[in-house]
Amino acid sequence: MPRHISALLLILLTLAACASPPPRLPTPASQSPTPDSRLPPPDSLQASWWDSAVCYEVFVRSFYDSDGDGVGDLNGLIQKLDYISDGDPATTGDLGASCIWLMPIMKAASYHGYDVTDYYTVDPAYGSNDDFKRLVAEADKRGIKVILDLVLNHTSSQHPWFQAALRDPASPYRDYYLWAKQKPTYRGPFGGEAWYKSPLADEYYYAMFWSEMPDLNYRNPAVTAEAEKISAFWLNEMGAAGFRMDAVKHLIEDQAAQADTVETHNWLRGYRTFLQATAPGSFTIGEIFDGKPSTLADYYPDQLDMYFEFAVAKQTIGAANVGISSLYMKAVSDAYSKLPSQRWAPFLTNHDQNRAMSVLGDSMPKAKLAALGLLTLPGLPFVYYGEEIGMLGKKPDERIRTPMQWADGAGGGFTSGAPWEPPQDDAATKNVASQDGDPGSLLNTYRTLINLHVGTPALATGDFTPLEAKGLAAFIRSQGDSRVLVVINFDSDPASGFSLGAAASGLPAGIYQLTPIYGPPSGAPAALTVGDGGSFAGYAPLAEIPPQTGYIFLITP
Repeated sequence: MPRHISALLLILLTLAACASPPPRLPTPASQSPTPDSRLPPPDSLQASWWDSAVCYEVFVRSFYDSDGDGVGDLNGLIQKLDYISDGDPATTGDLGASCIWLMPIMKAASYHGYDVTDYYTVDPAYGSNDDFKRLVAEADKRGIKVILDLVLNHTSSQHPWFQAALRDPASPYRDYYLWAKQKPTYRGPFGGEAWYKSPLADEYYYAMFWSEMPDLNYRNPAVTAEAEKISAFWLNEMGAAGFRMDAVKHLIEDQAAQADTVETHNWLRGYRTFLQATAPGSFTIGEIFDGKPSTLADYYPDQLDMYFEFAVAKQTIGAANVGISSLYMKAVSDAYSKLPSQRWAPFLTNHDQNRAMSVLGDSMPKAKLAALGLLTLPGLPFVYYGEEIGMLGKKPDERIRTPMQWADGAGGGFTSGAPWEPPQDDAATKNVASQDGDPGSLLNTYRTLINLHVGTPALATGDFTPLEAKGLAAFIRSQGDSRVLVVINFDSDPASGFSLGAAASGLPAGIYQLTPIYGPPSGAPAALTVGDGGSFAGYAPLAEIPPQTGYIFLITP
């Protein structure tokens, strides 16, 4: 071989050795994921605190500011815990929620916290690790569990891991992320960029959501070990009850297949096995946004405990907005029939969506219907902070995460200083103080419904039997001797001449009395006669259901 060719080959080999290694390609997977038989059966996951809970989503930055700097903090949240629940079922001045989901509180590069720079430290704007421990202790006194938003799909580009990987191809953190010498041709799952040019070298890194949020590489066992270490710290040392898992369907990509991959399912199985060993009884709920039952089904039975049901959320809001009950009934029936019982979570909207009241055209009757539709469903309902007073909010994101409206005044009762983001325009009239003493307010509607859900076994954990009811949403929830009938007229016209029926209602044969426990009607409900096999037909509890009105009836022999 000529000397100049040999020298050229030596140079090329040296360059190749110094170049960053390409991401490991996934093992081709043509078969569906297989449940892990070593894990407890699905039914064993249902006997825990979340069975009868209602969770309240809090953005700490916007909830209550204790020190006047305009930013909400953990001490402020502690001061407002009695608003969420005072721990006494006999009182009615609190929401009665038994769980709080905190949006990210770890040190991060952005205001929202979804780009973590330090997984072990509370963002100084919110307080300290000791403040979090005190929050957990105070919440526990009131029967409230605290779950954390855990962002494991990606880090901030400012995280020390990424900075080391960016600067040094030989760094042990290099393989914590995904790199390519040539930019792949496929785009991200939302149609935007997914691969970004390194600012320091002729190479690209993968960042599905944004250039400043590089994705972690879970084909590297060291990254999984880091995720497990972080999880154990917050569960065992800090006292969190569990996690809301952000963007879990994107954890492991198979090149252009960037969601719901077999590797993601298998990773979640291993993660749950770890949690069961290191923190038995800890709770996990996953974000599979835009997921339908057909998508969610593959995430059961042996991965996370629960997942948010986005299709039910969309149709609950939709039914309240346009008055079509069938939208709601179909979505709920699909979820109930296709997903494991009590292992999915309904909601209305969250921190990524326009607020429910804005979608509903600032209509108080529609907001009450949506609340009724939500809080009578199976599963674990979630309520976004401020939803209970009808807070408005449309994107951009900062405007759907504005400060909680506690009272009239410049800071809306949220802060004595200048709030980090201006409140909504109607904060002076739409706030907790203005609704607190009004029995017909949206706030007191939520208080009533949450307490009914938590305190009525049929609503908390009962089965769900849809009824034949043209133009109405009607169903029976049953748990042992606790039974309720829910009837909702989402329409803007009254419903009369209707009838309810079921081939198999789940009720033993007999005659039942109905007692209203929500939405007292103008007249006494008619008795219900149930035949063999639980069948009944032609039943009308009332002669008419007024427009945009709903009822919950207790069913007793």
